[in-house]
Formats: sequence, structure tokens, C-alpha cells
Amino acid sequence: MKNLIEVEVKNVVLLQSEEGMAIAVVLKEKSGSRLLPIIIGPFEAKAISMALNGETFSRPLTHDLMHEILSVLGVKVDKVIINDLVDGTYYARIILSHDGKTYSIDSRPSDAIALALRAGAPIFVSSSVMDTASEYFPDFEGDEPEWEGGGDLGG
Repeated sequence: MKNLIEVEVKNVVLLQSEEGMAIAVVLKEKSGSRLLPIIIGPFEAKAISMALNGETFSRPLTHDLMHEILSVLGVKVDKVIINDLVDGTYYARIILSHDGKTYSIDSRPSDAIALALRAGAPIFVSSSVMDTASEYFPDFEGDEPEWEGGGDLGG
């Protein structure tokens, strides 16, 4: 897939959505000023926040377990791609490699991001998704954007 934009996870925030308060993971393009907020569930938010902060739990969480299984089997997480946005739902692919073969696995973006953070894999967003759904913050320098009605959940 071409036309990919590399992003980094900036934070997990609480923000006001059409349905009320929601949790979002905020992705920032590495070579620009656009931010992409993606609404996620509370468990995935916690998993992403823990990975961002280098925190571990006494027992492996789902994404830790997934990463450990892949590692033990010699499967590498090459990258994660948030590749589509359909009717307000984001789609992602986890790109894996093993024994010279490449595999593309369908995933929710939140799970793909949580796994990528644990594996140290880069995260990309298709340019079409970024052009459609990102927000432009030309003066963004800090770790947290000023989302209306929002607040920091860690990260």
C-alpha cells in the first residue's frame, strides 16, 4: 500500500463527542502538524496508556499476551496501517512477517496500536484517511492538544 503517513501516538484523551464523553487515542503525523483522534474503548485506552508510560501489570494483559505469543513463535510485527474509514468506523491492518512470508491481519485500530507499541513497530495512516479525518494544529508543540471538553487520560 502506498501513500502512507507515519504517525506517533501522542496521548490518550477524554473528549466530547456527539454521543457524550468519549476516549480517543491521538495520533500525530511525524513530519507534520495534523492530529488524528480515534475513539476507542476504555480497556484499549488503558492498554495504550500503559504502553506509552512503560507500565506493566503483574499478569499479562491481552496485548502483552499477543505480543509474547508472536515473539515466541518468531513472528515479527513489521508495522500497523490504519487504512480505511467507512461510516465513521476506522479499519486497520497488522503487517506480520515470519520465515520470509508477510501476512496482513484485519484489526481494530486500538488493538493494532496497542500491539505496535509493545512490539516497537511503526504506525502508519493512509493519506486518504488522514486527509479525511485529521485536524490541523500548526502550532502544536506540546504533548496534549486542547480538545474541547476534553482531558488527559495519561500518556
